[in-house]
Amino acid sequence: MTDIEKNVEKLLKELPSHNPQGERVKLVAAVKTQTPEAINRAVRAGVNIIGDNHVQEFRDKYDLIEGNPERHFIGHLQTNKVKYLIGRTDLYHSVDRYNLAEEISRRSAAAGTVSRVLVQINIGCEQTKGGFDLSQADEAVARIAELPAMEVRGLMAMLPFTDDEDELQRLARAMRSKYDELKAVRPQFEYLSMGMSGDWKLCIECGSNMVRIGTAIFGERHYDK
Repeated sequence: MTDIEKNVEKLLKELPSHNPQGERVKLVAAVKTQTPEAINRAVRAGVNIIGDNHVQEFRDKYDLIEGNPERHFIGHLQTNKVKYLIGRTDLYHSVDRYNLAEEISRRSAAAGTVSRVLVQINIGCEQTKGGFDLSQADEAVARIAELPAMEVRGLMAMLPFTDDEDELQRLARAMRSKYDELKAVRPQFEYLSMGMSGDWKLCIECGSNMVRIGTAIFGERHYDK
């Protein structure tokens, strides 16, 4: 059994309180496949934001989580499942296409709530990942921000899996540069969500202010649970 409490304590000590730009760094615990008991242990140990990847898990565990952490949705989201998240999700990280943004907007307006979202950028131009190309970021943010009942609060990205640290730094700095460009004209921008268990240190050094970490808290996932 992974010692979740020790992992959280170690991570919170290692995680810098601020990035080089002086922005507070926020930790999102990625809770995919974790039991409510494991999640509650992490929350009691100091985690105050949890991020779900799957709607079914989000629904099944929602009322079993203690301590009232922020609830983020960080995975790929199908439009037909948006209805289960409206009014219960503090931040959507993975708005990766227009029809998803339109559905979140429509459902939010109908429910009388405003949804806070991040626009996902496919910074590595990977066919296996969703998101807008970096060159499309300005248009995507502008279009999504015009939708009713939506607040675009920043950008999200996943770096490619590669050992080429120079390339990872280049891509992470390109994300930060685009974030700064957009924030200059959109003061409501506050989050650059970039960095996971394997690359969070590099991402924070390059300007990320929100990291999504699962394995370093809960250990390797076991999908046969």
